Amino acid sequence: MKLLSTITAAALALAAAPAVAQLARDTNAPVDITADELEVINTECVSIWRGNAEALQADARLRANVLTARFQTKAATTAGGAGDCGDLQRMEAQGQVYYATPQQRVRADNAIYEAVGETLTMTGDVVAVQGQNVLRGTRMVINTRTGQGTMQGAATGRNKTGRVRGVFYPNQQPNQARP
Repeated sequence: MKLLSTITAAALALAAAPAVAQLARDTNAPVDITADELEVINTECVSIWRGNAEALQADARLRANVLTARFQTKAATTAGGAGDCGDLQRMEAQGQVYYATPQQRVRADNAIYEAVGETLTMTGDVVAVQGQNVLRGTRMVINTRTGQGTMQGAATGRNKTGRVRGVFYPNQQPNQARP
C-alpha cells in the first residue's frame, strides 16, 4: 500500500547485543534484555529469551513472549575448536509483540528483524499508533534505516473485511476553535 510517513517517523528495529543493537535511534546505547528464562545454544549462535521478554535501548522498548536472536557463525580459530559468534543476523519476536518509542506504539502477533536488509516485518493483527492516529493491517514492513514502510491487509477490493485501514486526526492546537 502507501508509504507510512505518519506512523513510521521513527525507525523500528530489533537487536540483541550492544555491538549490533538498533532498537533505538541511539545505536550506541546499551541494550538491556530481561526475561523469565534464557536458553543459549552456543554451537548455533542462538539465544532464546522466554517469558515476558523485554529489550530496552535508550527510549525504545520491545516486548514479546519469546525473543530469539540468531548471530553470524564464525569459523573456528583453532583446530578442533568451536567457532565464535559474530554480529546479529536475525531476531524473531513471537507472541504478543509490542514495540514502543516516545512517538509511537506498534502491536503485532509476530515480528522478524533482518539485519542485512535492515527490515522489520510485523505480522498478524498489526496495529500502529502515533498520537491519536491509528493504522491497522496484517503485515507491516519497515526499512529500519530510513523509517519508510508499507502496510498490507488480508483482503483487497471495496467493502472487504481485512483491508488496510487508517484513521488520522488533523493536528490542532489546544483551545483552537473549529470553524
